Amino acid sequence: MRLTDEQETAAAAVEDQWLAAALETAPADRAAAEAGVRSAYRQAGLPEPERVFWLGSPRAGAVAAALLGGAAPEGPDWIFRLRDSLALSGSRSSASSEARGSVAAPGWVSVRRQVRTEPWAAARERAAGVLGPEGWAQLGAAAGRRSWGLVMDRVAGRLRLRLGEDLLAELPGGLGRAARSRLLDAIYGQHDGVWLSTFEAADKLRPGAGLMDGLGGLAAVARHCGWWWAGSRWAILTERPSRLARDNVGRLHRGEGPAMEFPDGYALWAWRGMPIPTELAAELPSLTAERIGAESNAELRRVMLEHFGYDRYLREAGARAMHQDETGTLWFLALPGDEPLVMVEVVNATPEPDGTSRVYWLRVPPTTRTAREGVAWTFGLTADEYHPLVQT
Repeated sequence: MRLTDEQETAAAAVEDQWLAAALETAPADRAAAEAGVRSAYRQAGLPEPERVFWLGSPRAGAVAAALLGGAAPEGPDWIFRLRDSLALSGSRSSASSEARGSVAAPGWVSVRRQVRTEPWAAARERAAGVLGPEGWAQLGAAAGRRSWGLVMDRVAGRLRLRLGEDLLAELPGGLGRAARSRLLDAIYGQHDGVWLSTFEAADKLRPGAGLMDGLGGLAAVARHCGWWWAGSRWAILTERPSRLARDNVGRLHRGEGPAMEFPDGYALWAWRGMPIPTELAAELPSLTAERIGAESNAELRRVMLEHFGYDRYLREAGARAMHQDETGTLWFLALPGDEPLVMVEVVNATPEPDGTSRVYWLRVPPTTRTAREGVAWTFGLTADEYHPLVQT
């Protein structure tokens, strides 16, 4: 089949609803989420979990899964408090230094495959059979492609990457590695809406075909909480972020604080989509040209430059003027371990209301040799092709 324009519009409306859920920052609806978990287990043919544990962030969720699997609590005090709050099978142990040993009664076995992977695969096979390969592909584009890029690529993927690095950096060897490995077992809760939207759109398109069969529990959890872990005996659910700051193209971004924060204090700092270490984030307000020049990591240096301002850095770091003509001035500055910083300084042809003319700085390829070549490049032209008749 091939979708009509009206059907594509209806599918996009379903995607909008799921996109809003994926980016929601309100507290979890715990009762509704737990009901969804129990339903997901039943739909997978599994007994309901004996216990459901609630934690304040995916970081705490990954650590809890590691502790429930028998990893020894090590490191910061919050690890021991977390261990005790789990109250494993009623055998709560003391947090005293004398009692800081392995977690009692380990029993974590992930059932992610049964709860999430297999139902998804079965539903996909049904949907492709009902809609046909072309219809299913068209529906996926209409109801999931946009939100996948905005959520999985720019939010969930960045969070997963930062989490893995933080767990290894913050926790002693054994526990850090165990917690990081538990990220592979995570079910993405609200972020799973980016694929659930396609199945819900398919179900609305072909009512009665059972295209959401087996996914109702997963959908309920995704609507009401953050990342979660499905174990054979216990389920771990986590809160949604309490803050989510993004730029105009949907990338995690905030200069004056964390771009993503969770109720238990875990936070992710990011600048234009790139997660940055907390130590660097604390430095951003007081950066100097000397500090930027001393940074050996090229990616982190670029974050510093964007926050500090390329034009300011060129002035303070001693850039040299390579070329000047009627289009502007070409500036050059070598950067250790990175390509040179080459920018064209241009003056806006249209004066401001007060009669002044605004100055703009345009970063151009490091091979640029004249100001005209640099300005032309910003328009996708060569220097010989760039001869504007009127400038506005």
